Amino acid sequence: MKSAWLFPGQASQNIGMGKDIFDHTDLGKHYFESANDIMECDIQSIIFNGPEEKLKQTQYTQPAIYIVSVILGELLKAKGFSPNAVAGHSLGEYSSLSVANAFDFETGLSLVKIRAENMAKAGAAQEGAMAAIIGIEDETVSELCSNYSGNGVVVPANYNSPGQVVISGSPTAVKSVMDSAKASGARMTVQLNVSGAFHSPLMAPAREALADSLDSLEISDSLFPIFTNVDAKPITKGHEIKDSLIRQLENPVLWSKSILSMKGFGIESFTEVGPGKILQGLNKRIDRKIASQGVESLKQVEHFNV
Repeated sequence: MKSAWLFPGQASQNIGMGKDIFDHTDLGKHYFESANDIMECDIQSIIFNGPEEKLKQTQYTQPAIYIVSVILGELLKAKGFSPNAVAGHSLGEYSSLSVANAFDFETGLSLVKIRAENMAKAGAAQEGAMAAIIGIEDETVSELCSNYSGNGVVVPANYNSPGQVVISGSPTAVKSVMDSAKASGARMTVQLNVSGAFHSPLMAPAREALADSLDSLEISDSLFPIFTNVDAKPITKGHEIKDSLIRQLENPVLWSKSILSMKGFGIESFTEVGPGKILQGLNKRIDRKIASQGVESLKQVEHFNV
């Protein structure tokens, strides 16, 4: 049976995640200690002890989820498991690429640190907003964004599952499209608690900073095909990976399409590797027949079976 590993993005974090793999595995201990050095702060303490408001800040959230997800993936590999393909939701793409050996843990965390810090800076420099639109056609949401003609900008940011699209952009523009979506029959519109307009043109300064760092790196071909957020197609070549990561910051996450493309690739079993169950929940909405499970603890690593 062909299997894929999926890696979660921002909003999957919880205080205390990864404590068991730090306490009981040498690999976990080593990676967490290395992470403190790279982050130049006690990221370990923020992850294990909070406070929650600090862990929720983009510059800490993204590295925290990356650290825990990659360690869990490496522990699964150490037990002899490997996927036929990988994908990651937004930030999770970095976790998937590290586990697929496109770059090592330290290089990936350095990139995530730059990405997270510059996304936080871009959000502080230019106020942004994001909102989930639930219960109308994806195409309708895209059209509402395209037809917006007021001040600011608004674009689709995440196509998470059929009937669930996240929009991103200037606060007034996002609010306007939320109102238009309700008028068009949306069941629900929910403003998200985020610090910026991720996956929108307002992230241009962060893309430029990240591109500078990526350009100085040699990215290896990946061990497993990765279905990218920007194209929802499998790639393995290092230069294609670099290009997709640069484009990812300002372009929508084609998550629903990625999962269906993986099914078309022959994937029958999906495992969410990292904290939370968000991607398992999206899989149910994308296709109820999809077999999904999660690995977010050492116990689940030890009892893992494809």
